[in-house]
Amino acid sequence: IRDMQLLGSRIKENDAELTHIQNRLHTQMLAIPNCPDPDVPVGKSETDNKVVSEHGDLPEYDFEPRDHLDIAEDLNMLDMKRGAKISGSGFPLYTGWGARLERALINFMLDLHVNEHHYTEIFPPFLVHSETMTGTGQLPKMADDMYYLKEDDLWLIPTAEVPVTNIHSNEVLPLSDLPLKYVAFSGCFRREAGSYGKDTRGLQRLHQFNKVEMVRFVHPDTSYAEWESLIGNAETVLQRLELPYRILELCTADLSFAAARCRDIELWAPGSKKWLEVSSCSNFGDFQARRANIRFKDEGGVRFVHTLNGSGVATPRLLIAVIEHYQQPDGSLRIPEALQPYLGTAEIRK
Repeated sequence: IRDMQLLGSRIKENDAELTHIQNRLHTQMLAIPNCPDPDVPVGKSETDNKVVSEHGDLPEYDFEPRDHLDIAEDLNMLDMKRGAKISGSGFPLYTGWGARLERALINFMLDLHVNEHHYTEIFPPFLVHSETMTGTGQLPKMADDMYYLKEDDLWLIPTAEVPVTNIHSNEVLPLSDLPLKYVAFSGCFRREAGSYGKDTRGLQRLHQFNKVEMVRFVHPDTSYAEWESLIGNAETVLQRLELPYRILELCTADLSFAAARCRDIELWAPGSKKWLEVSSCSNFGDFQARRANIRFKDEGGVRFVHTLNGSGVATPRLLIAVIEHYQQPDGSLRIPEALQPYLGTAEIRK
């Protein structure tokens, strides 16, 4: 009896130690990034990203093009000073035609992806708990770049990818459901830690912005064909708006924590005289599916799905490109034909 009592005590001690070891192991494993796909170019910085393709001609003007902030303020479309008064820098206040143009862009993109690309529209929560953030790879790696409500253990989402991908966490999907295609509009919230003073003019880098996000759950065998299709869906947005753009393949140094492979789409902003990223299209393989336990069942048994996502697209830099690309010498703004039904006008002027 005495020996059994000692054994029971040792079992309790060992169980406690095992739990501690398992928790440490789990924490350390969550800090391991995804493995880059073999086709990802090796690089040391973003300068090693490869331009895959360029589309459209860069615009030429017979006047000096102005940047978006000057144009938008003259047309009473944007009030950054009052936005800062309300919430601080990085929180824009869209006014008048600016607010309407932002809404038009969102509705145009949602309608395009739902009606022509056959996505199911989702309107997700903008606050999620820690397990959800962990499932898509934001935690623990990027905790410092996100807004956290400690009292409720809730995080403001940095992208709709987070809640939409976790729709099927801890589920086994039937093979007949794949591929699943979701599109969602959401506000996005980012602290932008470590980027103080970088690209701060106007709408280039914000703490709060809007984005239309595409998410796919796909069979591993069709993963990269689906990824190419996803990129094409994002391109269609820019083609319909008749904006010049280019596609970059990200190198290993610029690849995100969770992505196995990623291509960025950049728009040319003639007033700002720079390329601006408006979409990142990533293939995560089964990295997120393992963390969020998202599986499917076929004749071979139960396996992890592959998850993909891409901006389709983010509005701030898209708005920059639209304003700067379609500016007129008299200070007015021509509206792309694709947006005219949403705005009910072909131009914006004072």
